[in-house]
Amino acid sequence: METTGRAAAQADSAGAGRKVDGYLLAAFPWYGLDEAFTGPRWLMQVGAAADGTVEHGGTGHGEEPSIRVETPRESERFAVVVTVAGRPVRRSADGTGVLDATSVSTAAWLAGSGLLAHTWPSQMDRALRQDWLDQQTMLAWELADDLAGEAWSELLLPVDGEPTPFRYRESEYGWVLAGSADDGPEGVHIGAYGRNRSAYGLAFGVVKDLAAYNG
Repeated sequence: METTGRAAAQADSAGAGRKVDGYLLAAFPWYGLDEAFTGPRWLMQVGAAADGTVEHGGTGHGEEPSIRVETPRESERFAVVVTVAGRPVRRSADGTGVLDATSVSTAAWLAGSGLLAHTWPSQMDRALRQDWLDQQTMLAWELADDLAGEAWSELLLPVDGEPTPFRYRESEYGWVLAGSADDGPEGVHIGAYGRNRSAYGLAFGVVKDLAAYNG
C-alpha cells in the first residue's frame, strides 16, 4: 500500500512538472490573484500555436471545478485568471493564412468558454450536453465580440497595484471579466472567470513563482 501511494505521488509530481514546463516556455508574464489570496492555487493548460509558441493559459484559485453531475455548482468556489499574449496581426505558423491580433475580446472569449467548459446543467441529459455547449460557446463568442454592449458593465480592479478597467458580466453559471495589463510593447490581456467567489474584491498580479501553483 505504501509503495502504491508513493508511486501515485511521484506520478502526480511528474504530471505537475510537465504542466509547469508549458508555462515556463511563455515569453510573457503570467497573471494570477495577488498575495491577498491565501487559498489553493493550481495550473490549467497552456494554449500554443502550431509552431509551439505559447499564446495563453490559466491559473486557478480555490477549489478546482468539476463537471460531474453529482457536484452541485453551489459547492464550487473558484476563480481562474487567463493570461493572453498581446499579438499583432500576423501570418500563421504554416504560412498559409493570417491570424487576427489578440485583444481584450480574446481574453473575454477564452474566459467565457472556460467557464462553460466547467459547467454542467444538472437538469440536462448527458447526451445533450455537447449541443448545449456548442450553442452557449457561440453565444459567449458573440458577447466577447461586443464588449461595449449592454451585457457588460465596467469594473475597476487592481493589476499590480494599479486600478485597471475591466469589462464584466454575470450569468447563472458564474461571472466573466476581461481587460488589459500594460506589460511589454504589445501588452498582455487578462481574462478571468469564477463561481461563488465575488469578482469585486479581486486583485491581480504577476506570478512570481509558478511553484505556488503546483497544487
